[in-house]
Formats: sequence, C-alpha cells, structure tokens
Amino acid sequence: MIILAGIAFALIVVTLIIVMLLRRQLREKYAILWLLIGIAILVLSVFPSLLLGLSSFLGVAVPSNLIFALSIVLLVGVTLHLSWELSQAEDEIRRVAEEVAILRAAVEKLTAQRPSVDDASIPTQNDPDGI
Repeated sequence: MIILAGIAFALIVVTLIIVMLLRRQLREKYAILWLLIGIAILVLSVFPSLLLGLSSFLGVAVPSNLIFALSIVLLVGVTLHLSWELSQAEDEIRRVAEEVAILRAAVEKLTAQRPSVDDASIPTQNDPDGI
C-alpha cells in the first residue's frame, strides 16, 4: 500500500511540474531540478530495494533516515541556489535603477534646455512665414 502511495505521489509531482512548465509558471532551469527529484522519488517508489541497498551501502541503519538526510541536503542546496539567484537579481535591479536615474536626469536636462512652446520665435507648421 505504501508503495502505491509513493508511486502516486511521484506521478503527481512529475505531472505538476510538467503542467507548470507548459504554463510558463516554472522556468526550465528549475524544472530540470524538480523533474530529477520527481523521477528519483518515482524510481525509489517502484524499486524500494534500491533505497535499502543504498542505505546499507552508506551505513545508514534506517532507510527513512537516509531519505530525511537527502531531503535536508536537497533543501539546503535549493536554498543556496535561490539565494544566489536573488543576489544576482538584486544586482541587476540596482544596475537598471541606476541607468534609469541617469537617463531621467538626461531627459530632464534636455527638457530644461528646450525653448518653451509658447515662444513666438519658434515657427510652427501653420505659420507660412516660418518656412
């Protein structure tokens, strides 16, 4: 029964990731990671003896402890990656904000240098003498 629940959970995770990817709610670089996790869950659900063999190979007494340890390592890795992505995004936002401030100052300077529209010395399209 628990094997069927694991298989169902893995299939739900993989299906959810694919749906989010197709709807453009999840970027490809993150989808690859989550698809690998979903496939790993599916493989371990279908072949529970792999988890038993891996836990005995690594010297872990209880296979569920191996799952918890791997989950913690995975979560730390994802957190570290997302922190790095956030730092990159903050740097990019700061750079774009500085560029916008420089461009805004240049536009204000050009606007201040431009003669007023009410100035009579500026010919208009309707003024035949201005040509």
